[in-house]
Amino acid sequence: MSEKDFIPAPYILLKEEGEVSYSSPSNIALVKYWGKKENQIPANPSISFTLAACVTKTSVHYKKKNNKADAFSFDLFFEGEVKEEFKPKINTFLKRIEIYLPFLKEYHFVIKTSNSFPHSSGIASSASGMSALALCFMEMERTFLKTLSEEHFNRKVSFLARLGSGSACRSIEGPLVEWGETSSMEGSSNLFGIKYPYNVHEVFSNFHDTILLVDKGEKQVSSTVGHELMHGHPFATQRFDQAHSNLEKLKSILSEGDLDSFINIVESEALTLHAMMMTSNPYFILMKPNTLSIINEIWKFREASKTHVCFTLDAGANVHVLYPENEKDIVFPFIKDKLVSYCQNGQYICDRIGLGAKKL
Repeated sequence: MSEKDFIPAPYILLKEEGEVSYSSPSNIALVKYWGKKENQIPANPSISFTLAACVTKTSVHYKKKNNKADAFSFDLFFEGEVKEEFKPKINTFLKRIEIYLPFLKEYHFVIKTSNSFPHSSGIASSASGMSALALCFMEMERTFLKTLSEEHFNRKVSFLARLGSGSACRSIEGPLVEWGETSSMEGSSNLFGIKYPYNVHEVFSNFHDTILLVDKGEKQVSSTVGHELMHGHPFATQRFDQAHSNLEKLKSILSEGDLDSFINIVESEALTLHAMMMTSNPYFILMKPNTLSIINEIWKFREASKTHVCFTLDAGANVHVLYPENEKDIVFPFIKDKLVSYCQNGQYICDRIGLGAKKL
């Protein structure tokens, strides 16, 4: 498919007024996306677990204006409060997607959004936020066209969400979503995420993700800036090759339920992501001392308990502790007894693999 496939046919009827609401989850990448090209095209493929509890809920009330204006018209409320500082990012998103949703300047929107988790703290709030907003706009278009197939709807939502935040394209469906063109994945695309198309062993069907909130503050370096620093990075080519290789390896690992090899790839990917940050120019560190303490505790416990608990990290200090359902009675007490003390104010989130976005 190409970008032109997402330009709609003429609308049958534009409604005067309405409201639509969606809940869309965050996701946690197993093979990380870091570095991008023009128009939000990933420099390497990635794959993620879709989460269930870490979600953004967004409602969009729309009312047709008397005349189509030159500018977008919207009010934005985040968790009940006006958030003027968020509006430039939304405005940029609307500019990028207008060619694919040509009705956008014909309406005034009241956008109300809230997260079930801390914003800008390394739990991919942009992924859930942008995907939820894209879903609301696409639900509008569905009422204007009446002929959209479910597959085209999901692909176009993923395509639009990507233009707001790259990882947002992996939040529409679940439980495993791949994004980025690669020879090892049939149907893969740089334009949108796809549901993982191959067999997955049942041990991965109900994985837990306990998210340890080491630092709930905003990151000192945004993901957008971090992605840009991959241009000219001395290890960029090797990193992109590694991502392709790890995706290929995951096919047999996921099919066979090989937890030891899964751990090796997932933890290596997390540390490689942060190694890219520490070796860019300018360099930066998003991990905190407690992040490292948690990692070392996990390694010690895994060796002693012979369980398959592991960690991964997004672009932040918080730690995602991953473990299979059949080991939760051993692993979760360890998390509460040993790891929660490293969290800011003892806060953590219990999550697990989810199936994607929901219309509210």
